[in-house]
Amino acid sequence: MRNFLSFSFLLLLTIGLISCSGEQETHQKEFAIAIHGGAGVISQDIDPEIRDGYLASLEEALTIGRDILANGGTAMDAIVETIIYLEDDPRYNAGRGAVYTNEAIHELDASIMDGRDLNAGAITGVRTVKNPIVLARKVMEESRHVFFAADGAERFADLMDVERVDNSFFNTENRRRALERALEREAVEMDHSSVIQENDKSWKYGTVGAVALDRDGNLAAGTSTGGMTNKRHGRVGDSPIIAAGTYADNNTCAVSSTGHGEKFIRNAVAYQICAQMEFAGKTLAEAARNVIWEKLDEGDGGIIAVDYAGNIVMEFSSPGMFRGAADSDGFFEVAIWE
Repeated sequence: MRNFLSFSFLLLLTIGLISCSGEQETHQKEFAIAIHGGAGVISQDIDPEIRDGYLASLEEALTIGRDILANGGTAMDAIVETIIYLEDDPRYNAGRGAVYTNEAIHELDASIMDGRDLNAGAITGVRTVKNPIVLARKVMEESRHVFFAADGAERFADLMDVERVDNSFFNTENRRRALERALEREAVEMDHSSVIQENDKSWKYGTVGAVALDRDGNLAAGTSTGGMTNKRHGRVGDSPIIAAGTYADNNTCAVSSTGHGEKFIRNAVAYQICAQMEFAGKTLAEAARNVIWEKLDEGDGGIIAVDYAGNIVMEFSSPGMFRGAADSDGFFEVAIWE
């Protein structure tokens, strides 16, 4: 009798613990999305008109992705359409507003990844593709490969139904002035390397990215950039590199990076965040903080990420990051600083 009572007590205790544990489990969201437009030294003294322009742009981009997901669209479609909008906005260093290389031309990079099967596509050094993220998706879905570079990427674009433009399409006066200053100093300028000030409208920010979770539980991530101002011919940063600039796995999370490309490559930032979740049992927030603040140096940049439950993290060590997030619970926010 005593053994039966002991067993019953333990059984009830176990049931109670399971119940309590269940109450503390992460709330599963139906969908979630996060976007970024670059991290860097973004002064809070910038012209209010410039600030409001960025916030309005982020709101529109976020609305595009949120609505696709809310209407049952895929995470892949949501991030691609969102990034297309950002690539077409000259405020960002991607697509229309891409920076100039040392040779005074534009070379664009992009990558994309599907968390369902780890399928991925990437391109680097393209000069005539209006929306690089579209070609990256074509690489993923229409080829047996993952990564095409320069002439190879252009030739692949010839075979695909993607919009092409002359390289001059990407010209903007603000980026031209940034190149002139960089040439004078014999330096390169990354997204996070200089302060946007009220009297300085030659914005140096803008690598763009998006991550999303859809109603089917699938994750996707994408990133697009024009690289760094005054970069040498052939230089490749983290944005088109799977595991550094972009990563997605339905078992853990989806990540898009922005910042000091070389350091993000050395630390496989996007993948490392997902790996810490899978192998070290960390939450998305814990993993992101560890990588951004412990593995990298302060000021190196940031990431946006969403996990399999729809938890969103936007972690950065620079003074600011253009960003936004929305989910099925009604959360909707865009921001630049803390």
